[in-house]
Amino acid sequence: MISEKSPVRRISNQLFFTGPTILAFFAVIVIPFLYGIYMTFFKWDGISSSMPFTGISNYVEVFKDGKFWDAMLLTVKYVVCTVVLVNAVAFFLAYLVTSGIKGQNFFRTAFFTPNLIGGLVLGFIWQFMFNSFFVNIGQKYGLSILSKSWLGDEHKVFWALIIVSVWQYAGYMMVVFVAGLMSVPRDILEAATIDGTGSWKKLTHMVLPLMVPSFIVTVFLTLQRTFMVYDMNLSLTKGGPFGSSVMASMHVYDKAFKSFDYGVGQAEAFMLFFMVAGATILQVYFSKKLEVEA
Repeated sequence: MISEKSPVRRISNQLFFTGPTILAFFAVIVIPFLYGIYMTFFKWDGISSSMPFTGISNYVEVFKDGKFWDAMLLTVKYVVCTVVLVNAVAFFLAYLVTSGIKGQNFFRTAFFTPNLIGGLVLGFIWQFMFNSFFVNIGQKYGLSILSKSWLGDEHKVFWALIIVSVWQYAGYMMVVFVAGLMSVPRDILEAATIDGTGSWKKLTHMVLPLMVPSFIVTVFLTLQRTFMVYDMNLSLTKGGPFGSSVMASMHVYDKAFKSFDYGVGQAEAFMLFFMVAGATILQVYFSKKLEVEA
């Protein structure tokens, strides 16, 4: 009879409870990831039965693909602007709904709601806003900046993407900041108030330093979401006008599934993955240095 404390019994119990999850993780994440690496060394159009080995030629093609690097540069610009604006707006909203204003629970729900809308639906909603609603307002009140659709202007379409992204993500990040603000020790703030410290100094010298852990989380989440944006990019702009709003994820998809070049498309996907991984690791590393004990 096997004892309950025996290693065999303990391992059996662990496999019973964690085995299905581990199996699903390998089937959905690990195996496709490794197969993706395997495909980068072959040329395949997704149809033919032959997959000739090409070595590192697919990676060489990635560095020769100017459109991919244009899309990557646009993505980096989009990520920088969105990360800054999303976190600034989200922190302001969190500070607002924790300040004791009337109806703050209602505002928390209202600000969070856009995050519940899927990227495809969100894109179609804002497509109507930019193409009809804002244009009608601009023409009615003589506002030249709104008189024409931003989605048809290759210089303004970038900012249209940012506006929609901020509108979608700010409410979710607000929830993280609300949790952080609720954990700030009230006795410290009350002591500072008694000593005559102003609201601005309390915010910049006390609240913000204690909110660094929350900023680490929100910046990490925003980086991951914005680098990999595709659904909203597809439904809002479809990469137009004239390819001026094609992000990296959309270019990778088009390369693999529209140009039928799976090898190069997969190699570009890994380049994007390594850039996202590198950016998030650096962000966490430098953010941890700013963290202070509450």
